[in-house]
Amino acid sequence: MSVALVRYDAACRAIAAAKTVDEAKKIRNHAEAMRAYARLANNKQLEVDAAEIRIRAERRVGELIGEQKKSTGLARGAVGSKVTGSKRDPVKDTRLSLKDAGIGKHLADRGRKLAAITAPEFEVKVIDWRSRIEREHERVTTNLIREDTREQKRTERITRPLPPGTFRLLYADPPWRYEHVVTESRAIENQYPTMALEDICAIEIPAADDALLFLWATSPKLAEAMAVLKAWRFDYRTCAVWDKETIGMGYYFRQQHELLLVAARGALPAPEPSTRPPSIFRARRAEHSAKPDLVYDILEAMYPTFTEHDRIELFARAGRRGWAAWSNEPALAV
Repeated sequence: MSVALVRYDAACRAIAAAKTVDEAKKIRNHAEAMRAYARLANNKQLEVDAAEIRIRAERRVGELIGEQKKSTGLARGAVGSKVTGSKRDPVKDTRLSLKDAGIGKHLADRGRKLAAITAPEFEVKVIDWRSRIEREHERVTTNLIREDTREQKRTERITRPLPPGTFRLLYADPPWRYEHVVTESRAIENQYPTMALEDICAIEIPAADDALLFLWATSPKLAEAMAVLKAWRFDYRTCAVWDKETIGMGYYFRQQHELLLVAARGALPAPEPSTRPPSIFRARRAEHSAKPDLVYDILEAMYPTFTEHDRIELFARAGRRGWAAWSNEPALAV
């Protein structure tokens, strides 16, 4: 039998043997101190054991309060065990009151509520509580391990070298990191690896002195997208709107569109009027974050003489023939 189990059993026996509220309270306080120590030491098993002992001790406090109130001749709220008096003098109760013993109203009420539960029902509740705590701990531990792995991979992705040379047409879909998600199952990190704004801004993109940048931005990330344009030394020119044809999530508006920002540096000429597309295009949304292939067709039509030596896709997920590509994801098929 382990030392922890021996101590746990001893504490449970001490609780059952407690004859006064004061004794039960001391066990409860000791268990709470042990729980705080276990949390600091990151000893989850000891923390859960100590928390259970505290709950059991609090229930015993409630039981003893009820028992002593029912005893004949005992003063209300007494918690000690010494009674003095003589035949001539009335019996004098010298025991401490709940207040004097440090039993606050919150603890007393909690103890009474726990004591009101039948023993079998209480044991079932304790088992259920421990099970929920252990599942939560397992989930948190898994998430911490997953986050450590993600952080390591993020560093590897940021340091992945960019293709040599410079490009005149750049197409980028940054993996924006969102601070809030509705549910864990919808967390973007579950779909693809994201990057912090400062890491995106720090990328030395391979842009020529005369170049155009087409940058995807969701509505909540518009301000951050503008910060990226500035960090990459591009000036905002205009934007197009992708109508996804299906409604997604949103805190104010249910999002059905995404923005494709156009920015420039130097003096690369605008496309010929005959190749200028409308500012709104429609394509049904596919898998999470995937952009429609239609955009490749649009950009290639705008600058038909450009080759893979002129154009590059940054943060590419699948790549396209005729384009150079750089990705922050582990695998890229071009």
